[in-house]
Amino acid sequence: MRAAVAAIALLAAGCGRDLPAPRTPLGRAAAYLWSQQAADGAWHSRTYGLLRSGQSLTPFVLRALLEVPADAYPSQPARVDRALAFIAHKTRADGALGLADSIPDYPNYSTALAVLAICKARRPGWEAQARRMTDYLRTQQFTEQNGWMHDQPAYGAWGMGGERRTPPDTGHVDLSMTRYVLQALRGAGIRVTDPLFEKAGVFVSRCQVGGGDGGLFFSTTEADINKAGMDGSHFRSYGTATADGILAMLAMEVPETDERIRSAEQWMRRNHRDNLVPGFAGDAYQRWPQGLSFYYAAASAEALHALAIDLGSGAQEALKASQRADGSWANPENLVKEDDPLIATPFAIRALMGN
Repeated sequence: MRAAVAAIALLAAGCGRDLPAPRTPLGRAAAYLWSQQAADGAWHSRTYGLLRSGQSLTPFVLRALLEVPADAYPSQPARVDRALAFIAHKTRADGALGLADSIPDYPNYSTALAVLAICKARRPGWEAQARRMTDYLRTQQFTEQNGWMHDQPAYGAWGMGGERRTPPDTGHVDLSMTRYVLQALRGAGIRVTDPLFEKAGVFVSRCQVGGGDGGLFFSTTEADINKAGMDGSHFRSYGTATADGILAMLAMEVPETDERIRSAEQWMRRNHRDNLVPGFAGDAYQRWPQGLSFYYAAASAEALHALAIDLGSGAQEALKASQRADGSWANPENLVKEDDPLIATPFAIRALMGN
């Protein structure tokens, strides 16, 4: 196994330097991901055709790699530049990423992740590039600009992206997409005094379960994508959505003393599980705790770190134990594409980083 890891590290270096075999889980994961970068600078799924274009995977993988410290795996500036060049090449004139090919590749998600990666890398001209992309994301919010009014369930949210949606056609609207866009907007320096944040708060608040629960669910508009189902007359809260909700509120600079964050935090304290997603009840939902486990590991680690909450290292230890010989991870469940190591491994990196 050690020889295989050393070979991956050499390939990942990409410049002929004989790097020592990485010894930490983070280093081995970084070596694996760099070894998967294609000649065009992108990461392309071999598992899912929808992700083969590389438009959503590339900023997703790159953002995780940019978080890996140099003492875990040496930085790869030339390879970073190649990935950024791919992103720039695939970005439309209006700032949208994910629409360059015939099949859309999660445009709002792709664009938001690209903003976060661009802001982290800080190459020359990054501010103008990020501004163009955030200008596109602004146009995608379900607000008055697109005909959506305060009393409509989708108000303030973001969906998949692409052509602007007007009432009554919401398409797919969810808390995860909204969270990533809000984080991208803040990462690009847009101030929380901008009215779009207050409007986004309307949607996030509508995803929070009251009555002493405090957790959050995924969507106000589509029952079938609220993965934990119903609890009486309302959608059941669950772990990934609650972590997303906390991160969305923090991106909007909701004070940690605010009751919305306090109640979501208490939900996490009561329900958190180290390597399985909490909040699912009943036989019909029992694939989901495992199926969302890598997303939850990353989102919950980020949320708990931001709130300075220590619920133990069980999740990180479980990840370290499940890392594969080549440095990657893969979920045995394919419910949300985490069986693709290019999905699971960046999530695992972020979970191990805790931010």
